[in-house]
Amino acid sequence: MNLSIAHNKGALERLEVGFSGEVAIMNILKQDAMEAVRFAIESVLPEKTVIRVLEESCTSKNITVLSIGKAAWRMAKAAKEHLGSSVKKGMVITKYGHSMGPIEGMEIFEAGHPIPDNNSILATTKALEMVSKLSKQDLVLFLISGGGSSLFEKPADGVSLEDISAVTEQLLSCGANITEINTIRKRLSQVKGGKFAQTVQPASIFSIILSDVLGDRVDTVASGPAFPDPTSSREALEIVEKYSLDLKPEILNSILIETPKFLPGISWSLAGNVSSLCKAAANFLGRKGYRVIILTTFLSCEAKEAGSFIGSIAKEIRFYGRPLLPPCAVIFGGEPVVHLKGKGIGGRNQELALAAAPLIDGLRGTIVVSIGSDGTDGPTDAAGGMVDGGTASFLNGLGKKISDFLENNDSGTALDLCGGLIRTGPTGTNVNDLSMILCK
Repeated sequence: MNLSIAHNKGALERLEVGFSGEVAIMNILKQDAMEAVRFAIESVLPEKTVIRVLEESCTSKNITVLSIGKAAWRMAKAAKEHLGSSVKKGMVITKYGHSMGPIEGMEIFEAGHPIPDNNSILATTKALEMVSKLSKQDLVLFLISGGGSSLFEKPADGVSLEDISAVTEQLLSCGANITEINTIRKRLSQVKGGKFAQTVQPASIFSIILSDVLGDRVDTVASGPAFPDPTSSREALEIVEKYSLDLKPEILNSILIETPKFLPGISWSLAGNVSSLCKAAANFLGRKGYRVIILTTFLSCEAKEAGSFIGSIAKEIRFYGRPLLPPCAVIFGGEPVVHLKGKGIGGRNQELALAAAPLIDGLRGTIVVSIGSDGTDGPTDAAGGMVDGGTASFLNGLGKKISDFLENNDSGTALDLCGGLIRTGPTGTNVNDLSMILCK
């Protein structure tokens, strides 16, 4: 895959301000960071991961393919090319702009993310029709990636699309994590929380999963449409109370209906996750001569807090050589959350990067990078951001305060001003976020 990664115009030149005599070092750092990002993303592309699983696990000759999520097109394309005539019919449901053209024998739909829309319901209804008359001899190859919760949706009785959208918006804006969000959404849907698997019976289901959920809980990826649901209505109500959600009586009634706890005829395999993403970045940077440590693959706090924490570690490296002596790379994986208070433009990776900038202000030969593996960070066209020891001073020189940008959730604007946005375009995969400190 030729994955292009581009900064805003002037990014390299701006990031060199204040580092006279260290231009070459800074250029090397940025180049190494971008190559590590590219290598890591390519390592979890479906072309490799799906085929590896199919070679090990899938022998059926009567296969129906359903692929959902941001990586759905690539997963389906790989499966079709590998399985050939064994695939009798298939369907792809992915995010707008993520389809890359026709796939022989498959219908392709694009729909709304992170909020479901009418196309989500239309595509899901057609998917249910596609599997409604399968026999015990049939196998549904269910290819699941992050984003499936929004893209694969049919509201439960008494619940409307507007209801689901309103609840999802409330959960996103209050900083709920993905497990909490999906615990609620499972109960507002006819396909989530194992309900799709009930529809497929008596056919069996084999799922291949690209996980965007920390801890890789298969019942949580895409809200677990083909897995028994271990969460309870009581837990869902506790989430409602925790975030003081404003819900209609019909929604509360739907939340009280329990989800399936046992499903026959299901099997699955994990094809990729954030741990494999971080390991690939670590291997690449190790070969480049960096001392490398993966500090965590469970980063899940507020993005601003994560950025401050990561910035403080960069400072520790520069002041005391802990946890590693330069040249070094400290790698973090996970999915921080953003509590929306302002009306600015940005995403969790951009907010994380910007929050690190004040902590590393004045540090030479040091950068912090954070990107979403799917290539989209929040409602923007950027994958994430990069900052260095000159970022905060540069913005101060423009009369801008980083604290004001963060308070307004406007990290994208700030990074745009200093040339710190990273754009990859849709990558075709989705396994959470990659953040890095690089020090020379």
